[in-house]
Amino acid sequence: MGKELAKMIDHTVLKAETSKEQVEKVCAEAKAHGFYSVCINPAWVELAARELEGSDVKVCTVIGFPLGASTSATKAFETKDAIEKGATEVDMVINIGALKGQEYQLVQADIEAVVGAAKGKALVKVIIETSLLTEQEKVKACELAVAAGADYVKTSTGFSTGGATVEDIRLMRQTVGPNIGVKASGGVRDHATAQAVVDAGATRIGASAGIAIIKGEQGTSDY
Repeated sequence: MGKELAKMIDHTVLKAETSKEQVEKVCAEAKAHGFYSVCINPAWVELAARELEGSDVKVCTVIGFPLGASTSATKAFETKDAIEKGATEVDMVINIGALKGQEYQLVQADIEAVVGAAKGKALVKVIIETSLLTEQEKVKACELAVAAGADYVKTSTGFSTGGATVEDIRLMRQTVGPNIGVKASGGVRDHATAQAVVDAGATRIGASAGIAIIKGEQGTSDY
């Protein structure tokens, strides 16, 4: 199951203090262990694309991260810039405040701006930040992401008050149906947790503890 899990993992390093050497290390690890992608901040996309050239490992980056509170135009520009530099997947944070204020058209338009910028060039995953939402808000966020044409919904940034839970993954999968990806991120640090979220419906896992997960060990850090 280690190899199968590896192909579901976005090997992630998103902390503010991440250095060039750490990005290079994560890229080397992703190639060595067969992870699906490396997920890094936009400033490192060009470097990661060079490091991963010729491999099967994708380049994933984050948009409007971690608060989701930048403008739609900014998110769209950030998406285009990342794709030009080599990103093939983008994980965007929704406008959480707008969702909680029931400004649903704004939330959907915000996602659509990124989907439009990425169309035909990169997959779009929509981070809804489940730890800040009620169950009803989680469902609504997923519905808006699907309506906006996103490829995935994703639980968390890993920088808020909580990460992925089995219950949230199950709810998200039930909401989006079988044809949209569901990504579990934040707090997935060992094989048992990874297997549990997959069993609940996750098709991708964002983790900095990818090596520990596939080796059946306990990871010590989140993103």
